[in-house]
Amino acid sequence: MDFFSQTYIALRGPTGAPQSPTDTIAKLSDRLSPSTLLADRRAAVLSLKGLTRDCKAEVGERALLGLVQVLQNDAEIDADIGKAVLETLRHLCEVEDSSKELGLKHTDAFLANEQAINALFTLLADAHFYVRFATLQLLATLLQNRRSAVQGYFLKAPNGASSIISVLEDKREIIRNESIVMIQLLISQSPDIQKVLAFEGAFEKLFTIVTQEGGVEGGVIAQDALRCADGLLRFNASNQSYFRETSLPALLCSLVLFPPNLQLQDAPPQEFALQFWDQQKTTNVSLIIGIMGMLIGSKGSSNQETMLYVRYFVELALASNAPTPMKTQALHLLPSNLAFPLSEVVLTPYMPVPETNGEEWDRLEPASALDVLVELALHGEYNGMYGDRLLKDALELRSAALNVFDNFVRKEEIKQAIVQGMLPPEAPTPTPMISPLLHALCIPPTSPLNVMNTTTTHFATLIFAHLLTSSPRCKALARSIKPSLALPPSTPNQGQGQFFVPADNAPPAPSVPEPEDDDAPQSLIPLFTENLSLSLLSKSRVDTANEREVMEWERLIVGYLCLLTQWLWEDPKSVREFLDAGGLGVLVEPINQTTETESLVPGLCAFLLGVCYEFNREPGEITRSTIHPIISRLGVDALVGQMTRFREDDRLKSVTPESMVISSWSSAAVGIVPQNPAEQEAEIWFDWAFVDFWKSNHYTVQRGLSADPNALSSSASSGPSAESAMLINSLRDVIRTQATEMDKLQAQLKDLTASTSAEDPHTRIADLEVALEEAQGNKRDVEKEQEDLLVLLDEMSTKRRRDKARMREAGLGVSEDEGEDDGDDDGED
Repeated sequence: MDFFSQTYIALRGPTGAPQSPTDTIAKLSDRLSPSTLLADRRAAVLSLKGLTRDCKAEVGERALLGLVQVLQNDAEIDADIGKAVLETLRHLCEVEDSSKELGLKHTDAFLANEQAINALFTLLADAHFYVRFATLQLLATLLQNRRSAVQGYFLKAPNGASSIISVLEDKREIIRNESIVMIQLLISQSPDIQKVLAFEGAFEKLFTIVTQEGGVEGGVIAQDALRCADGLLRFNASNQSYFRETSLPALLCSLVLFPPNLQLQDAPPQEFALQFWDQQKTTNVSLIIGIMGMLIGSKGSSNQETMLYVRYFVELALASNAPTPMKTQALHLLPSNLAFPLSEVVLTPYMPVPETNGEEWDRLEPASALDVLVELALHGEYNGMYGDRLLKDALELRSAALNVFDNFVRKEEIKQAIVQGMLPPEAPTPTPMISPLLHALCIPPTSPLNVMNTTTTHFATLIFAHLLTSSPRCKALARSIKPSLALPPSTPNQGQGQFFVPADNAPPAPSVPEPEDDDAPQSLIPLFTENLSLSLLSKSRVDTANEREVMEWERLIVGYLCLLTQWLWEDPKSVREFLDAGGLGVLVEPINQTTETESLVPGLCAFLLGVCYEFNREPGEITRSTIHPIISRLGVDALVGQMTRFREDDRLKSVTPESMVISSWSSAAVGIVPQNPAEQEAEIWFDWAFVDFWKSNHYTVQRGLSADPNALSSSASSGPSAESAMLINSLRDVIRTQATEMDKLQAQLKDLTASTSAEDPHTRIADLEVALEEAQGNKRDVEKEQEDLLVLLDEMSTKRRRDKARMREAGLGVSEDEGEDDGDDDGED
């Protein structure tokens, strides 16, 4: 009671007259002087703490320096005054909506004193609960306001790092949790602090906390610790290298129940594939997956570690009951230069039992990871069990599977092996077989349209385009594919093994009668042309009021057109097959019947028409001279305008290398915004591979539309002449470069000869003469190779003219283009 009485009398004044807050704060500030008693200073700090709520500006202006003095002199001695002064300073520095500038002003005033911030790092070692907790809170506030300044003081503080690490070892959860929050702010955008804390043992302390909290089953504390570890590793190659040298990479796998020593031929335990997932566990595992993906993509990662993490991602995405967004994340984190043997690794997929709410699962037959990946892209998760609606999460997963497939088939030999596996067997068999991809490609369009089948066929066109793009050999093989007309109704999801190697122990399709000659299997280009024509016809018959069905037909048509465009590019034989199948008439009609609301189909038809005109170099009934009047009648400007409208369509512009899923147009048109994000519908129109292809080549097609039909464009040149021209240009570049190097060497030789200050000019001159002689020899060799190549080209041209002359004498037809080529060759000679 004496303490409160003395304080009251001191505040009241000698006469008992009421005082203004300013006078009170002034008197309390005077009592912060080191000359007063500790009890008086404590009472003054407590009183100022109460006044900061209503008189924050006045307290900061008059008492801030005194409070900083108390912090430096008394906080370490007396826990009560330490707690009070730390909380008072935090209230003064807090940035609120109504006093943002004031909080920053007080923060700057506090940070102007280096001893004050060093005192905070010293107080972190204080074992008293309230002092340590209040210190962490004040540091967090200062970091939020002026992070770079605090980070600069921390790097110079003698005991900063050790104090921070010691707080992580505190057994009191509140202290430990507050320290994790503060560390996240401290390490933000500071590689130096990240390194200091990492080498002080921060990783070990953080993962000890995660383990103590129950691993991925832990709560927010485990989440914050994992997020802090992620902050120490991300964009910090030094910390990533250090992390790999510890035992923690294997611990990451153990935390997610994946055996760290699992062999490639062994299957993971069922406990890994079938787990219980809630929102918190999903968040925690997602953070661990992010750390794994970061280590895979960084330099210095060991092959064993990379393969282990890649195997985990593949198993999680393709053979587990993990949430759909997590599977998508795992597929996105697979390296772009994927060297994982997807066709050799065997997975054991699972399928949820219907109407069990995910509590019961069926184990399916083992299948290769490549088969399961393609099935996922074609049909969606669990073979399209939940594919009656095009939900955004589901489409994101399927598009991620498509990207992984694209990365896997970048090697030419893999592409060829897959396409080769689709060819019909050399020996006829009563049990025809067809891969899931080929079956999805050849599904005939039916009305009314099935949304699931449309999406499956659309994804099949995207997958098949990845196999053919930039691969003349695969395009040639694909022209020989003739799928059986007796297609199986569907191909089961897993266990078929029919995608990569069709004869890979797969059950055959049901036996069918031998087809008649008139119904012999078609090759793919005529089949796609027929399906495209049927789709365009069906779309024209749909009531325009039914926007959803019209858009689904349009999406299917876009899939066929994109595939044909990429297939026919720089492939005259495929162009010839498409034109012979009636493709010209299929393209012209949509261009003629364009409406103001349509942009995708007419633009793609115009583009494909330009591709056919550009690369129509094979003999046949429909030549460039045949197509040119049609282009003139349609109008070059009109065709270019159609392509321009296509280029400006948001459905094309919205596609990025990271995502090709866009919000559903039908939902956006009527203003439907689902309350649950998981229920948001979406659409896929194009993938980035096609968008990149379009951006690279549409100007070439536009220019080609105006070209004379008898002129052979540079883009259409193919065969040995094109390759030879490229080689000649390359050799000329080499000669030009070597000539430049020779000039430099000669200039150095002259400078050295004229110099008198060189230590040993004769030796240097001799070296330069030797280098000059070698460069001249290389130049002579390249010139000789160029002369030999020109002679070879001349012999080839002469032989070609003689062969055509013999064909004319024998009565064999020669196309107009070939005849013009002869004229061109003669002119060149």
